[in-house]
Amino acid sequence: MGLLSILRRLKQSPEQEVRLLLLGLDNSGKTTLLKQLAAEDISHITPTQGFNIKSVQSSGFKLNVWDIGGQRKIRPYWRNYFENTDVLIYVIDSSDRKRFEETSLELAELLEEEKLAGVPLLIFANKQDLMTASPASELAESLNLHTIRDRMWQVQACSAVTAEGVQVNTHSLQTQSVNTQLGLRQGGLPTEWY
Repeated sequence: MGLLSILRRLKQSPEQEVRLLLLGLDNSGKTTLLKQLAAEDISHITPTQGFNIKSVQSSGFKLNVWDIGGQRKIRPYWRNYFENTDVLIYVIDSSDRKRFEETSLELAELLEEEKLAGVPLLIFANKQDLMTASPASELAESLNLHTIRDRMWQVQACSAVTAEGVQVNTHSLQTQSVNTQLGLRQGGLPTEWY
């Protein structure tokens, strides 16, 4: 179950293109994650000063992934990329507890944006390969994700460096998106989506 299933229901067109918006604070691992999804070399990653766009073929879908820089001076421009977003992917450095409050505030602002209303949210709790990483469940609690009621969301533990957990699980995300579009709440949804 995962993102691909949701995408199939969302996009019935022959091209089956899906727009994924990849956001998060600087140094959270967004670009490394994007390169892993695209099966590219990750040995030379530099901070994103603007944005990167990659098209990734996955299970018959063309995933257009927009990776936007996360530096404080760039964040006000994030809203320029919200339109036509099918899935919001938010990446968090789960080893940097000092920035949990900052990332929580940024995520809360994103979830208030009208152009992102109802857009399914996939949170990657990145850097799980580090000893200091918080478990995804602890991160979900500290971010108060249980209060999100207007969209499907999921927290997925991963390590962009090792590629563990990096797969975009499309089936359950698709189910959530369809239910949200139909005005349905939680009933019959896979337990990994909230």
